Amino acid sequence: MNERILIVEDELPLAQAIAYALKQEGFQVRIATDGQEGLRLALTEKPDLVILDLMLPKLDGWEVCRTLRAKSKVPILILTARGEEHDKVLGLELGADDYVVKPFSMRELIARVRAFLRRAKMMAAASEELEILRSGNLTIYIAEHRVELNGEEIPMAPREFALLKTLVLNKGRVMSRDQLLEIVWGQKEFIDPHTVDVHVHWLREKIEPDPKNPKRIVTVRGVGYRFVE
Repeated sequence: MNERILIVEDELPLAQAIAYALKQEGFQVRIATDGQEGLRLALTEKPDLVILDLMLPKLDGWEVCRTLRAKSKVPILILTARGEEHDKVLGLELGADDYVVKPFSMRELIARVRAFLRRAKMMAAASEELEILRSGNLTIYIAEHRVELNGEEIPMAPREFALLKTLVLNKGRVMSRDQLLEIVWGQKEFIDPHTVDVHVHWLREKIEPDPKNPKRIVTVRGVGYRFVE
């Protein structure tokens, strides 16, 4: 196992405890104790996953997440004591892939890390097999991780892209929230199903002519979602 994980956490004992647990699982780990150093290491060393605290010195985690997401597709797992729903939504909007609230179990964290990395490998393998997906005026360039609507590029966070690709690949088929969590997030045990709804809402805002009356990603009440165009 050669996956490299960067921990950006100013509580050094906690960072060291996480690093020890990850190393026991075979991961390579680096630690940064402030936002500036964390962003520098994330951009220069290109880890396979970033575990990011929000309350950091020099540069807070919000700004690290925003800047990193604009320049990299690396999965970002936010780890913080801020557990309010609006903080979670903001983290996801800035491009984070998941959100773990302190205190947490090390077992849960390891499970999420494994799921992220497993999903990243699956998506990389799929990208080698598929080139372009088309549905009407919507075009998805798999290898380039890019989406166009009417020939104009639509910005997509990595998780939004993965969700859209999954729905399009399963066009006409109803996908439950649990299925989408398993395929897109790599697990379902530790993630709030509401996360799927939030990402679907963002996708509709980007690809539907009328997001309040969606024609592409439709809700199948009590089950999940279906891509129909």
